[in-house]
Amino acid sequence: MGQISSDVIRGYNDTIILSLLLQEDSYGYALSRQIKEISGGNYVIKETTLYSAFSRLEKNGYITSYGKESESGKKRTYYSITPAGKQYFQEKCEEWKLTQDVINSFVKG
Repeated sequence: MGQISSDVIRGYNDTIILSLLLQEDSYGYALSRQIKEISGGNYVIKETTLYSAFSRLEKNGYITSYGKESESGKKRTYYSITPAGKQYFQEKCEEWKLTQDVINSFVKG
């Protein structure tokens, strides 16, 4: 079937990012690799989409960012989920369950 259209999944990029940040703080490139790996290559998030989501999530208080030097000496921007982000993630998970129920009502088999 190929990759999932970004239009289909757009509303859930925040949920995907927050779910990964619940596990540990991370930086953009590592998160994009995880998304591709976990989805089995079926979803590859564009860099502009990822950083747009970071900006939106940070503006809304769901994540914070900080600089950290990597083992190779390169400075990276890491992201961390906030308590408000954890709450937002739970709300998005409930929304996802409802969305699945609605779509399953129309797509059978």
